[in-house]
Amino acid sequence: MKRLGVLISFSGDGGVERMVANLCSEFARHVHVDLLTIRAEGGHVARISSEVNMMPLKTRHAWSAVPEVADYLRRERPDALLAAKDRAGRAALKARRRSGVDVPVWIRLGTNLSAALARKDAFSRWLRVAPMRRLYPTATGVIAVSEGVRRDTVSVTGLSPERVRVIRNPVITASLAAQAAEPVPHPWLSEKVVPVVIGMGRLTRQKDFPTLIRAFAALQPRIHSRLILLGEGGDRAELEQLVASLGLRDNVLFAGFQDNPYAWLSRADLFVLSSAWEGSPNALTEALALGVPSVSTRCPSGPDELLDEGRYGPLVEVGDVAAMTEAMAQTLSRPLPAQTLAAAVDEYRSTVSALRYLQAMGLVSDSGMSA
Repeated sequence: MKRLGVLISFSGDGGVERMVANLCSEFARHVHVDLLTIRAEGGHVARISSEVNMMPLKTRHAWSAVPEVADYLRRERPDALLAAKDRAGRAALKARRRSGVDVPVWIRLGTNLSAALARKDAFSRWLRVAPMRRLYPTATGVIAVSEGVRRDTVSVTGLSPERVRVIRNPVITASLAAQAAEPVPHPWLSEKVVPVVIGMGRLTRQKDFPTLIRAFAALQPRIHSRLILLGEGGDRAELEQLVASLGLRDNVLFAGFQDNPYAWLSRADLFVLSSAWEGSPNALTEALALGVPSVSTRCPSGPDELLDEGRYGPLVEVGDVAAMTEAMAQTLSRPLPAQTLAAAVDEYRSTVSALRYLQAMGLVSDSGMSA
């Protein structure tokens, strides 16, 4: 059986951690998987299949992981090494050089770096981009989670376009429907008297929940409704103050991090993604898979691809409260059929995504059998 090393820092309960957990569990159905963890924090670690060989590293930082990863490459000589996130990718490339072992190294990128760095000063941007331009040409290949991330990666790194390929996130797992069908988690959903809008993600600047909250406030004279925010983060206190200042305390619920957000999401009347930037937004993918009508910002990158330029839900400009309010009202009034929305994201099934990764890395044949 082929051997695949996967390098990642599980530093929390974010989307990248969840996607890599999904991938590793699927990979283990086809190849031997060594999961090298720089950190192993957050709830997603427990979800990884017992078939995956967990190999916690002693270090807690990507930059200091190079010697341990190099030792692993010399000792185990895997058929490929997949690194998730930029810093782990650079560490993997340095480790390969140090090990002297010619192992194919692939890097998975899940965010639009240009958008993420847009508010940084010029020196900070250079500090992040310069090592990528120096090291990435030595990678076997880069896997981007959306076409927008692919284009941005080519621009940032200077790689030729054929070196960067798109493979969709492994968002839709076999357990998604079962989790969505679990008991109703809150009276607003079990005893629904008005439409319920849901936003989901870390409470940080990237997700731009202030725009969603202001749009929700403007929606109330037209469609009385309730808003549930699923997630935790450093901006919670500020967001709670905004809700109070708008007189929305009785209409907005901060539900925090939920082990099973899908029991909430599946019963929403509308999902809204208000992000300033993304790579390929998993929450939007999940909402569509569960047949929930959705509205999103046209942020870089991914929503335009998921919603097919508005075919499966309105796209509004980042930070445009009035446009988001109008899109929310229209979608609540005229939702698309659930089966139409679910069909739009078939490509994001974890079984399909994992096989495409393994095929790209040459670990299985196009038929899905071991190479």
